[in-house]
Amino acid sequence: MAVYTQVSAEAAQALLKHYDVGRLIALKGIAEGVENSNYLLETDQARFILTLYENRVDPADLPYFHAMLAHLHSAGARVPRFIEDREGEWLQDVAGRKACLIEFLAGVSVSAPDGAIAHKVGEALGKMHSALSGFAESRPNPLGLKAWRPFFARCDELATEALFPGLTARIASELEYLETHWPDDLPQSAIHADLFPDNVLILDGEVTGLIDFYFACTDARAYDLAVTHSAWAFSGDGSQYYDEIGNALVQGYGERVALSAEECAAIPILARGACLRFLLTRLYDWINTPAGALVSRKDPLAFLRRLDHYSANGLAV
Repeated sequence: MAVYTQVSAEAAQALLKHYDVGRLIALKGIAEGVENSNYLLETDQARFILTLYENRVDPADLPYFHAMLAHLHSAGARVPRFIEDREGEWLQDVAGRKACLIEFLAGVSVSAPDGAIAHKVGEALGKMHSALSGFAESRPNPLGLKAWRPFFARCDELATEALFPGLTARIASELEYLETHWPDDLPQSAIHADLFPDNVLILDGEVTGLIDFYFACTDARAYDLAVTHSAWAFSGDGSQYYDEIGNALVQGYGERVALSAEECAAIPILARGACLRFLLTRLYDWINTPAGALVSRKDPLAFLRRLDHYSANGLAV
């Protein structure tokens, strides 16, 4: 989450006139994240998240996200609903952007999870994959393997080397390795593809919500597990690997979805791919984020360190 587009109180009040959710009493920008503009919107009846979709989210993809969350909600998954207005519309126009009013879920994102929390997160991911087994809609992964080389080409080389000398060659080498070894025959489903700690809500030791599905797509289930492992099992800067966290996450997932031998064998490569994907998108955002945006830029090198760990040690499942 982040704020690129400013929304006035007047614009928020005009939006709420279409809904039966009460009158506006507070509107606050949320700085975390990097993709869309997000606000905590509070009325005299409830809290909501107001999301404005920025350039990386194609409005044509929004019906897919809506359908996926509706499917998960009907299956009992703890995910936020898109709120409909009096006319049954869930997609709006606010401040020149497509926008949605989204259910607010109670809970907080943990910055220092323990093994018990990691186990719960693995279980939640497995439950989500199981619930999506009957979801028929499909969306190619816009940030999958085939997108990484073109994305890298958009990152200014001088700025890349200024951030970390030798980074250009390191990325080029990893791209070549992954393009050669990437598995293409693993079980597929709709996946979250971005289940970082700030996209999981925890309350009293339980997962109360999975949020921010705007990278959701159709891809290997094991890749989703690899993304989540890379996001949870390291210190924030990527310099320390926490074996207890990583093992608990995989164990929790395996109690809900049985991994095949092929998936287990592929996960070390998938984890390296997950690291490269976030290294590249963070690098691009580090170089190109507008100076006036209310957004917390993410350190690309945190995923270079994770990548180095997986390259040297693999990932036993």
